[in-house]
Amino acid sequence: MTAPFFPSSAVWRKSSYSDGNGGDCVEVADGVPGVMPVRDSKAPAGPSLVIPAASWAGFVTAVRTGDLSA
Repeated sequence: MTAPFFPSSAVWRKSSYSDGNGGDCVEVADGVPGVMPVRDSKAPAGPSLVIPAASWAGFVTAVRTGDLSA
């Protein structure tokens, strides 16, 4: 069983793939076992997605290699 995730206690960081001009900004919270919390930095009090770590790793690999299909 995974421990509950509390977004208010997470330490968020901006993704290195985010737009540096304050536009498309994705934040992630490291250190949550088994999952990768993701949120929109423009709406920090809004909802966050909690994605299984293996799925997030596959997504990041696809972004890095350009293997995402449109």
